[in-house]
Amino acid sequence: MEENFYELLIREKEEEELRVIEACSEKTDGRFGLSLSKEQARELIAGRNESLRKYQRVEFGKGILDKLIYTFCDSQFIDQAHYAEILKELQDIFYQFKNESMDRLTDDELLEFMREQFETVCFGDLEYLRGTCLERYSRAVRGGYDGVQKSRGSEYEQFSEEQRWDDRLYLSILKEMFWE
Repeated sequence: MEENFYELLIREKEEEELRVIEACSEKTDGRFGLSLSKEQARELIAGRNESLRKYQRVEFGKGILDKLIYTFCDSQFIDQAHYAEILKELQDIFYQFKNESMDRLTDDELLEFMREQFETVCFGDLEYLRGTCLERYSRAVRGGYDGVQKSRGSEYEQFSEEQRWDDRLYLSILKEMFWE
């Protein structure tokens, strides 16, 4: 009897989440041309459950998927053909780095950082987001970095180990090549 009650609660929670995702999908379809079928929404919920098990997390209340959808729905790097697949991966990345940051970041802080890096540093590359940007950032957070509350996530450059373009040097070389 107790197992059946637990299964009923899980099913009820998943049905509620399905309704929330469908409502999100209606809004994003109208504004951004991104929508999820009922089957894709169910796959995302199953993916969430898989990620929660994999990262040994427990989630009380509603999931993160609706916030994730609204955070990334206007990304220049997401199209309809890959929408559900990207959301599933972003969801998995979110739960992984909630753990990696030892829950020192709020959901909104982590989502904001993920979005900023996805758009500006990673240019839509999920592996770079997971394996580089979030890895370094969570390492800094675990090490005591608490600047996220002040900077709202825009301080990644100080953790970056890659050499970036030097705009002045680039322009001077262009001038040399074409105007001299």
